Amino acid sequence: MPHPDRMDPTDTPPPPGKGSPSYRAQVGGQLAAAGFAPAAIAAMLDFDAEHFLFVRRVMKGDMPQTLMAELGTGLEASQFHALSAILRIRGGYGRPAPQEPTVGLLAEELCLDPSRASRIAADLVERGLVARAVSQEDGRRSILNPTERGMALMQAFLAAKWQRNARIFADWSVEDIETFARLFARYSEGMRREYPGAGGTGA
Repeated sequence: MPHPDRMDPTDTPPPPGKGSPSYRAQVGGQLAAAGFAPAAIAAMLDFDAEHFLFVRRVMKGDMPQTLMAELGTGLEASQFHALSAILRIRGGYGRPAPQEPTVGLLAEELCLDPSRASRIAADLVERGLVARAVSQEDGRRSILNPTERGMALMQAFLAAKWQRNARIFADWSVEDIETFARLFARYSEGMRREYPGAGGTGA
């Protein structure tokens, strides 16, 4: 009879959507061999399932598409992501310093080939959300700047986003919010360490 502290965390069927018993048994064995306790293994597997669903929603663009539809912008997810990326590049968000947004940097930020990034940028220019300008650093180079209309759209998006975020956290205690923020930052740092990426920009 196994010791209670050594019981397989996959002995009972997993909750719906939390992975198959065979997958949980396989990964559970690997984590047990690494020294994790059964309760920790079960929690890590549950988190892995929730994290997968979260990443899938991000990749599908559920959040921006929902808010863009709410605001009646008519933007596609790729166009919104490009406009947001231009602002991130300009602000240095996730980068060592602010940079002038070029099509090349936009392609890098969105993990697209330059021709695809160029087409999306052209769509934004046609919509009046972005304007092309001459670089102040290199007059031979063209850069992408958000227009007043583009900035107003992003401000409306952020206001709508934080209205929904406020509802998400409305019934959380201050301690829960602080703990979640601290632990998520710790998890994110571990992800950056274990999966540094190839670009080196931190974007």
